[in-house]
Amino acid sequence: MAIIIPETYKYMSAIVAQPPAAEAEGTKSVTPNDFVHSIVGKSVIVKLNSGVCYHGVLACLDGFMNLALESCEEYVDGQRTKSFGDCFIRGNNVLYLSAKK
Repeated sequence: MAIIIPETYKYMSAIVAQPPAAEAEGTKSVTPNDFVHSIVGKSVIVKLNSGVCYHGVLACLDGFMNLALESCEEYVDGQRTKSFGDCFIRGNNVLYLSAKK
């Protein structure tokens, strides 16, 4: 499965790239694609353009950043409003995707 990162993130990853000295020390720079693949199956927070947040386990995603979450909960203004078993979020509505600690 190929993941396509929106154009904005491609430019950001080029700007935030590790300096050559860091690569010489043996550290590896992480791309947005690497991050997304590393959090599949883990708890995440998805914030939509509308300000609504969804907390759940990232089940899968596609090349359009459409997301499927399991054990999903909806939060509006920091208050839990609804709980879903599974939910599907269309990628063009996503403001950001964050891994829970």
